[in-house]
Amino acid sequence: MWRIRPKLVACHKKSLQLAAARHMSADNNDGVKVMGIRREDYGSQWERRAPLAPSHVKTLIESGVKVLVQDSNRRAYPIQDYENAGAEIQEDLSEASFILGVKQVPIPRLVANKTFCFFSHTIKAQVENMPLLDAILEKNIRLIDYEKIVDDSGKRLVAFGKFAGLAGMINILHGMGLRLLALGHHTPFLHIAAAHNYRDSSMARQAVREAGYEIALGRLPKSIGPMTFVFMGAGNVSQGAQEIISELPLEYVRPCDLKDVAENGDHRKAYATVVRRKDHLVHKDGGKFNLEEYTNHPERFRSVFSERIAPYSSCIINGIFWDVNHPRFLSNMDTKTLLSPEMSPKTDEAPGCPRLPHRLIAICDITADPGGAIEFVTECTSIEAPFTLYDADHRHQHFKSLRFSGDGVLVCSIDNMPTQLPREATDFFGDLLLPWVPEMLKSDATIPLEKQHLSRVVYDAVIASNGELAPKYHYIADLRKKTDPSLAVVNGAEKQKVLLLGSGYVSGPVVEYLTRDTGIEVTIASSIKDEAEDLASKYDNTRAVYLNVKSHEAHLHQLVKKHDIVISLLPIPFHPMVAEVCLEHRKNLVTASYTSPAMRALHKDAVDAGVIFLNECGLDPGIDHMLSMECFDYIHDKGGKVTSFESWAGGLPAPEHSENPLRYKFRLQSDSIAVELIEPCSWSPYGVLSGLGRDAKFLRNKKEVYIPPGHLMKSSKDMTFLPGFNLQGYPNRDSTQYVFTYGVQTVDNFIRGSLRYKGYCHASNGLFQLGLIDNNPHSALHEEAPAITWRELMCGHFGQDTGTSANVLKQMVFEKLGEDEEAANVVDELGLLADSPAERNGTLLQSLSNHLSKRLAYRDGERDLVIMRNQAGVEWSNGNRETHEVSLVVYGDPYGFSAMAKTVGYPAAIGAKMILEGEIVEKGVMIPLGKNIYKPILNRLKVEDIMASTNIKYH
Repeated sequence: MWRIRPKLVACHKKSLQLAAARHMSADNNDGVKVMGIRREDYGSQWERRAPLAPSHVKTLIESGVKVLVQDSNRRAYPIQDYENAGAEIQEDLSEASFILGVKQVPIPRLVANKTFCFFSHTIKAQVENMPLLDAILEKNIRLIDYEKIVDDSGKRLVAFGKFAGLAGMINILHGMGLRLLALGHHTPFLHIAAAHNYRDSSMARQAVREAGYEIALGRLPKSIGPMTFVFMGAGNVSQGAQEIISELPLEYVRPCDLKDVAENGDHRKAYATVVRRKDHLVHKDGGKFNLEEYTNHPERFRSVFSERIAPYSSCIINGIFWDVNHPRFLSNMDTKTLLSPEMSPKTDEAPGCPRLPHRLIAICDITADPGGAIEFVTECTSIEAPFTLYDADHRHQHFKSLRFSGDGVLVCSIDNMPTQLPREATDFFGDLLLPWVPEMLKSDATIPLEKQHLSRVVYDAVIASNGELAPKYHYIADLRKKTDPSLAVVNGAEKQKVLLLGSGYVSGPVVEYLTRDTGIEVTIASSIKDEAEDLASKYDNTRAVYLNVKSHEAHLHQLVKKHDIVISLLPIPFHPMVAEVCLEHRKNLVTASYTSPAMRALHKDAVDAGVIFLNECGLDPGIDHMLSMECFDYIHDKGGKVTSFESWAGGLPAPEHSENPLRYKFRLQSDSIAVELIEPCSWSPYGVLSGLGRDAKFLRNKKEVYIPPGHLMKSSKDMTFLPGFNLQGYPNRDSTQYVFTYGVQTVDNFIRGSLRYKGYCHASNGLFQLGLIDNNPHSALHEEAPAITWRELMCGHFGQDTGTSANVLKQMVFEKLGEDEEAANVVDELGLLADSPAERNGTLLQSLSNHLSKRLAYRDGERDLVIMRNQAGVEWSNGNRETHEVSLVVYGDPYGFSAMAKTVGYPAAIGAKMILEGEIVEKGVMIPLGKNIYKPILNRLKVEDIMASTNIKYH
C-alpha cells in the first residue's frame, strides 16, 4: 500500500525531466548525470533496505539519469527488478558523481571526490564513526546526511519512522501472545508472528485482524482484565504503531479515562490512548503544562506518567526520543512499583484461573534509546533475540529460544525495526527521498560548496565538503575533542585522562585543580547532564558525558578503559562496583569516602593488578587522617608516646548564617543516585538525619565506651576550644579501629567526633525521640496516598483526629519530650505543625529530609565553614607531658567554592595528580597515612589557603 501512486509518479517524472533539462552537466563522456546505489554491507545481516526502490530508479532513468546499482542477493528487491527498471548492474560506481546508501559506508568502500548520501551518525561526534568522518574529509567527499534533511521547523523530511512503528507493534503483539501463554493464558495474540516473518505489512495486518475477530467473540480471557495500549507520542513512529493496533476491535480513550476502562472495561475489545506532553507533564510548582516554558525550562516540570497512566497500562509503546534535559516518564523505581503484586488487575474470573502478577505485560521501546525515557532499558534487543524480561530486581534475561516464563515485564527494543519490512520501508523512504534527488545530482564534490546553487534543505544537510566540515557543522570538531579523549595531545604527547564520576558541588575544585595542568584532560560522567555540562563549560580540557552507573555498566567499562585514573565522588555503596571495573581495566582509583569492607577485600587483587585504590582522601575522612599522622609521626620521631587523642570535625554554616532552629544548613548533592545510600555528610539531609540513630564507640581510660542507637545526641558535650564558635560535639562511628590504624596503641583515651553549634544535638534528639527519624514505609506518605499537610501527618503520628489544632499538637510535643519547651519550639519552627504540604516520599525520614533540605537550604551568597580540631596528649622519655593542639578553620567563598567543596575536592584532586605523576608507588587499597602521601598533600593544600595551626601546651 506504500508504493508510489500513479499520479505521484507522473508528477515526479515531469519534475525530474524538467530538472534534468535545466541542470544537466557533463558527468560522463556523454554528458549524462550518473548516480550509484550501493549495497548495504554495514551492520546486521537483516539489513535488506535500499534508499530507492526499482520504481524510483525507473522514474530517474526516464528523466535522463544514468543509475548504477551494485548487486546484492540480500536486498529485499532482487537485482533483476532494478535491471528491468533500466539500471546498469555493476560493482564499480566510480563513474557516478552521486552515490546513495542507507547505513554507514565502510571506509574502504568510499570513493574520493564523490557526493555520498546516507545515515552517517556523525553529527553528534559519535566516537565510533569519527574514523569514517576523517576518511570522508581526507578523500574530499561531500557527505549529505538524511538525518539533517529537515524543513524550516526542524522536522525530518526523509525517515523510516513510520515503519519502525509498524514493525514494533507487530513484534510486541507477537511477544505478548507468548508471554501470556507462559503465564497461563491462551490469547488470540499467540497466532501473530514477528514482523520479519511476513512478506509485507498487509499480511501482518490480516493476522492482527483475525486476532481482533477472536477478541470480539470474547476469547480474550477475563483473567487478564481489559487490555490497554498506551502510545507515548503522536509522531510518525506512534502513527505507524497505531495503524497496526487499529485492526483490533479498538476504542480510543483519553489518558485520564484509562483507569476506568482498565478496571471496568469490556474484555471483548482493546483500549488505546495517545499520551502527549500535556497529558503527563506537570509543573513542579503545581501549575499546568505550558509548552513554551517546557521548551525553555524542562527542569521545572516532572512526569506523572508513572502515577496516573502506567498503573493502568497493559502495554506501553514508546515513540519519543528522550532528551537528558527532560524528565523520564518511567524511572527504575517507578518500574519496580509497577511490577509489584499490588498492581495485579482485579478480575471476577473463577477461582483456579491464574491471575497476572501485575497489569503491565509488555513495553515496546521503538526508539531503542538506551537509558532514555524508560530508564531500565539500558540496551537494545535484536531481530534474532527480540525480547528481554525485566524483573523487579532489575535483572535482564534475553530469550534466544521461546522461554517466556518468570517474573517481570516483556521488553522489545530492536534498534533496526524498519528493516523487518524492507520492501515497504524502501518504498516509503524512496517516496520521501525522490523529490530531492535531482538537486543532489547537481552536487559536484570538486567545486566549493558555497559556489553550488543548492536549496536551503540540501545545503543544510551537507556535513562535509571539499576536505572540511560544512560551516553549520564546524561544531563537530570541537565536540569530538570532548567525546573522543584519544584526540587530546599536548606538545605532541597524549594528555593524561581523568574520569570524574559525579558532578555535585564538591566536583568543582577537583576539576579546577586538575585542569590547571594543560596536560590533563577531565571527563565528568554524571547522571545529571545539565550539571555536568555546566561544570565542564567553565574549564578547558574538560568534557561531560551522561552516565548512570546503576544501569549503564557497559558504558562505565568503556569510559574507565579510555582513562588513566578514576575519581569517584559517588555514594559509598557504588565504590566497590567502580573498583571492580577499574581492576578489570587496570586503572587507578581515588575516592573521598570511608573504605568499606567490600573495598578492603579488593586489596590483594589491586596489588596483583598493580593499581592504586586511594580512599578517604577528602576532609573527614582525609585531612583529619593527614593532620593526625603528621602529629603522631612528629611525636614518635622525637621519642615520645601518645597517651590520648581527640579529633573533632564539622561542616557548618558560617556563624552569621546559623540562625535557625537546628543551627545547621544543608546542601543537597544532586548527583546522588540513590538518596537512601548516601553516607552522613553536610550536604545530605537524609544522611545527617539517619546518622542520629547510629551507634558509636570510643576509648576512655583504656576501656571501650559504647553508645547504643538512639543515644548519640544525649552523649554530646560542650567544646571548650575555639570558644567563639559555641560548639558541641558527639562521637562518630567506631573510633577504636583507628587506634591500630594510626599505630597509637599507647593511648588511654581515643575519640573521633562530629562538631555542631550548641542547640543542634538537643533539637535533633527531640526529632528522634518523637519517632520522626523512621525509615519504615508510612501509609500516609505513599506516593499514591492522598495529599496531606504536616499538621495532619503529625495528628496521625500522635493518634489524634486530623482536625487537632497546631497548638494542641505543640502541647503534646511538649509533654512527650518531658515538658521540654525548647525542643517543642524547634518542632514548631521547623514547620512540622503547619498546614503546609508534606512531601509523600514513602517514609517519615525521607519526607522530613526533603522538607528540611528546602527549609534549611543555603541561599545565594551564604558561606559555610569547616572546623577541625585534633588534640594529642604526649609523654616524653624524661616524664614531661604536653598537649599538642592542631586547629583548622576554613571559610567558603560566598559566590565561589564552599568550604566543604574545597576541603573535600582539593585533597582528592591532589591525590589523583600524585598518582598520575608517579609520586605514589605502593599498590593496593590504602588511605593517606604515609608521609610520602600526606606531607605533599598538606603542603599543596596550604597553597589553597587550607592550612592548620599548631599550639603546644606544657604541663
